[in-house]
Amino acid sequence: MKLLGISAYYHDSAAALIVDGEVRYAAQEERFSRIKNDASFPEEAITYCLSESGFALEDLDYIAFYDKPFLKFERLLETYYAFAPKGFRSFAMAMAIWLKEKLFTKQIIRKSLKKIGGSHARKIPIVFPEHHLSHAASAFYTSPFAKSAFLTIDGVGEWTTTSYGLALGNKGIEVLGELHFPDSIGLLYSSFTYFLGFKVNSGEYKMMGLAPYSNLQSEKVQGFIDIIKEKLVDIKEDGSIKLNKAYFEYPVGLRMVNPKKWESLFGFKKRGANEPVTQIHSDLAFAAQKVLEEIIVKLAHHIKKETDADYLCLAGGVALNCVANSVLYNEGIFEDMYVQPAAGDAGGAIGAAMAAVYLKQDLNFTGLKKPFNPYLGPCTSHQKIERLLRRHKCPYHYFESTEELLGAVAGHLAEKKVVGWFRGRTEFGPRALGNRSILADPSDPEMQSKLNMKIKFRESFRPFAPTVCEEDYDSYFEPGKQSNYMLFTNPVKASIRKALPKNFHELSLEEKRKIPKSDLPAITHVDYSARVQVVKQGVNPTFWGLLQTFKKLTGTGVLINTSFNVKDEPIVNTPEDAYHCFINSGMDVLVLENYLIVK
Repeated sequence: MKLLGISAYYHDSAAALIVDGEVRYAAQEERFSRIKNDASFPEEAITYCLSESGFALEDLDYIAFYDKPFLKFERLLETYYAFAPKGFRSFAMAMAIWLKEKLFTKQIIRKSLKKIGGSHARKIPIVFPEHHLSHAASAFYTSPFAKSAFLTIDGVGEWTTTSYGLALGNKGIEVLGELHFPDSIGLLYSSFTYFLGFKVNSGEYKMMGLAPYSNLQSEKVQGFIDIIKEKLVDIKEDGSIKLNKAYFEYPVGLRMVNPKKWESLFGFKKRGANEPVTQIHSDLAFAAQKVLEEIIVKLAHHIKKETDADYLCLAGGVALNCVANSVLYNEGIFEDMYVQPAAGDAGGAIGAAMAAVYLKQDLNFTGLKKPFNPYLGPCTSHQKIERLLRRHKCPYHYFESTEELLGAVAGHLAEKKVVGWFRGRTEFGPRALGNRSILADPSDPEMQSKLNMKIKFRESFRPFAPTVCEEDYDSYFEPGKQSNYMLFTNPVKASIRKALPKNFHELSLEEKRKIPKSDLPAITHVDYSARVQVVKQGVNPTFWGLLQTFKKLTGTGVLINTSFNVKDEPIVNTPEDAYHCFINSGMDVLVLENYLIVK
């Protein structure tokens, strides 16, 4: 059974090829087009999946698109009708796009596949699972659980913004409850993202990273939480919400909110994208984060009561909020949790194909019984790397032995060099997990600033994630959910923390950032947390080997692992992408498979 899953048109378009229930290939269109969060139809990602698999187009049994375009169009029309005449400009813009392409998704799929594989494109059945069913399927069918509850939360699919239910092996997915547009947990959070001056659908993680610069004892934060819950959102005991529509413009407007109304509500102006980030912005980000966590915990308690399930699977864009994931895990409502690594719309391509299995009842697949493999994208060859290096007249050293390469790279890292690391297949999803990574020594107090300002070219408050071998986790971090995919946060161990000054919360954001919080200052956030990637030898043996080699050399078993890209660019996909990112940033060393280049 061979299924091609597709997500497109909103953000993070992608394609995935599933063979007999196993995800063989998956890639985001942005990696090929080099357009961050590319929403266009994923022709290049589809071409990659088909060409790499060796399957001809006629070998496909089904094609699955991750939502129902006509149902989404219905929501659009009904919403504009309900608000008319308000929102006509937005309506006219939306209709132009819908009438040109989005309504004709099936025809576009067939036309694009015809270019790739000829006339056989018309013979392949195309199915359209609902958006949140695709999210639920992407989480459950890649999880290690034979039975679990599921929770999906994002901005909006067709009508649904949140769904929950029960998933059981070959019996499929049963939806037990939904929250409908315009009441949306995801769009509530994105409204704060917008007001704080970050880009919606890509800047939410910045807001999450900004929040810990504040604290729950702050009177300002408590005041903001009260305002949010009294004026913006009514939170029910079961976790469902009702938004006060007077304060939101996203249903029919071109903005998330009316800035003047929010400025009056919170007492400060909407931040411009290039304006400084200050304490007041952190306070509001923290308040919004706490409200999000309260909603999710209440939802989880309700789901446990309704399903009595031992396990919970999460997907949808809000499931990428690793802080909220950890708060939920630590509540102990469920025995264990699983979050789909590509939990946003990109992962919908996997979910659509998995859901198609059950829509057609053609395959008895009960889920993967091993960790989901996120290394599903393109790799490269030594010949391509050598051609690149010759073309640029770039001196390099080639290592016949991987062990010797790891020794050399560990030596550079120990000298506080920053290393661009490009090996194996590209990761699927938003996180670099050791194949397209920028690596550095976390014990260097200046490294966080250096990476942000001279290499990533991004905001100075942004934290960096640590990566550690499974065997060494307990030496550096407190007990908690150990994630292979950087989807949970964990506190650094108390024994390696440094005491903060008594006036810490009175300092500016930049002063807070500069104070070392632990023996690993470059990966310890202001609240002593870290978004940890736990590496298993059986999943990524080369990356595991690098961590062990660095530990033998320095005594430290942790490295900084951040994605191999700079601000506003996708993660590198080819040796050429990696080389240009290396040359045009402050990186010191580049590794392309077994080739090492020193700047």
